[in-house]
Amino acid sequence: MQLDATHLDAARLDGDTCYRALRAKDTRFDGRFFVGVSTTGVYCRPICPARTPRRDRCTFYRSAAEAERAGFRACLRCRPEVAPGSIAPVDATSVLLSRAVARIDDGYLDEHGVPELAAALGVSDRHLRRVFSEQLGVTPKELSLSRRLALAKQLLHDSDLSLTEIALASGFGSVRRFNATFRQRFERAPSSLRSGRRPRQASSQIPITLGYRPPLAWRALLAFVAPRVIEGVEHVDHEAGRYLRTLRFGRHAGVVEVRDDSQRARLQVHASLSLAPALPRVVTRLRTMFDLDAQPTIIDAHLSRFDNLRPLVEHTPGLRIPGSASGFEMLARAILGQQVSVAAATTLAARLCERFGETVEGSHADGQPWRLFPEARVVAKAAADEVAAIGLPAARARALVAAAEACAAGLFDDPVALRERLVALPGVGEWTAEYVTMRASNAPDALPASDLVLRQALEDASAAEVRTLAEPWRPWRSYAVLHLWNTKL
Repeated sequence: MQLDATHLDAARLDGDTCYRALRAKDTRFDGRFFVGVSTTGVYCRPICPARTPRRDRCTFYRSAAEAERAGFRACLRCRPEVAPGSIAPVDATSVLLSRAVARIDDGYLDEHGVPELAAALGVSDRHLRRVFSEQLGVTPKELSLSRRLALAKQLLHDSDLSLTEIALASGFGSVRRFNATFRQRFERAPSSLRSGRRPRQASSQIPITLGYRPPLAWRALLAFVAPRVIEGVEHVDHEAGRYLRTLRFGRHAGVVEVRDDSQRARLQVHASLSLAPALPRVVTRLRTMFDLDAQPTIIDAHLSRFDNLRPLVEHTPGLRIPGSASGFEMLARAILGQQVSVAAATTLAARLCERFGETVEGSHADGQPWRLFPEARVVAKAAADEVAAIGLPAARARALVAAAEACAAGLFDDPVALRERLVALPGVGEWTAEYVTMRASNAPDALPASDLVLRQALEDASAAEVRTLAEPWRPWRSYAVLHLWNTKL
């Protein structure tokens, strides 16, 4: 039987299928499962370069945290902490799981308990624990600890941060707690991972590695983003193949630089030291922005079944959804872009940032200061005529203020109800709702059917005809739309 990544169910693993993937070092399964080896006490990714152990020595787990709970230590060769994620929100259960994991990565459990997390997500404590147990094999607390340790281990390998800085950046309240937890989990001191390593000069940036499932159409992603870059907030360097932008997480703000390392199937990120206290959220945000947890071989195989999409997929395999730095930023940019060109919309966005945003340390490629996209709460407090002063019609200025108010009140907290909530806002129609849903929450099945470029790419089809044509593309309509949009770039 031919190996197929779809044979792996999130709640149940078939050991023989996993072992075949392990023997093949099949990258399609990276992050889908982990293997514990009884003779070494170590757990690995299915692409680990070490010699493949015998079948009777292998136990398979749905998550790194589950392998750790079973008593296995992380492999130092394949480094499970940089494996791509395996959570893809395509049904109610996985949407809940994705939302819960995002809250955990934002540090929610550092100050609250699991019952409070469940209440914030609108489910019972018992149901949330059951979903985690069935889908990941661990409790929310165990997942939180596993992800903090994974980030700490990555920083120990890749950065020059001190142990104190690493402890705080990875979410531990004290160095003592970090040392004790690390020793308990890995049976060694954190400093041992640096023994024998040649000292490196201190840097003003923190290196971060983000794994993904190849292929990744990095150049195509940059080509989509480049015309939409906001001056002072973002920058695309086509020649070097890198993307830079500002990010803010509460009191912490800075700049990130992202490059693709396709040979190792990972993005290389350098973040400002000022973002160190928010590193777990930086990692989560960047994974979302670049759709790194997508499963391109499965998506491409499905879309290649259709004659009008097959040549596009073959030309650009591994196309990803270009995400956003925040829900409000994407919604604001969509509203600013209504009834104007892409170039005009980016000009308006730059004016909005200049009027309501803040500057951060450092300078942009052209020598101008870096700016942060304004927070929703700031725009929400502005008068509509202040917003209109950047060059907006009064109605659109009022719509932008209303959008900011909704975002400040938690508009993006529930992805399941996001489309309905967006359409209920003044000045937001079906196209804006679908576009924002696609790019702000990485929805794999969004369809802005009334989009003019999309309709032209489908031989001037009507919106109703687009919906009919796109029905068989489910559940990957977002990716099909991006392929069709790329034909007009």
